[in-house]
Amino acid sequence: MLYAVAPFIGWIVSGITKFLINYLRFGSRAKEMVGNGGFPSTHTTVMVTTVFLIGLQEGFTHPAFGLGVAVTFIVIIDATGLRRAVGKHAEALNKLAKVHPDVFPTKPLRESMGHTRWEIAGGLVLGVLLATVLHLLAANLPKFIG
Repeated sequence: MLYAVAPFIGWIVSGITKFLINYLRFGSRAKEMVGNGGFPSTHTTVMVTTVFLIGLQEGFTHPAFGLGVAVTFIVIIDATGLRRAVGKHAEALNKLAKVHPDVFPTKPLRESMGHTRWEIAGGLVLGVLLATVLHLLAANLPKFIG
């Protein structure tokens, strides 16, 4: 059950953290910024929370931990590479749309898609912290219940 809940906890905590940071930086415009991109990386937080929890609970030599690390690397490479490139393309298309509105009659494309290394690092740190808290709660919860 804990492994099924961990990704959702990572997602919720990262999303709330990202919104609060954006609210402090941009005020009421923070609602517009909900989605991909920004600090911390939610994709990274979700993966690291789950994978690091597996390492803490099952051991860092467990095959599921190794597989999780591999998938986490793929997610990070995708976030810093492909999705970041998509954001740069959106920025260029939005500039063209301002100059040629007859050619690009659509609403502006979202430019914040990928992540910087700092945003990924934020997701890594948040994921490790959340996994550690979940691990400690799981280890000590029976003491409080029983």
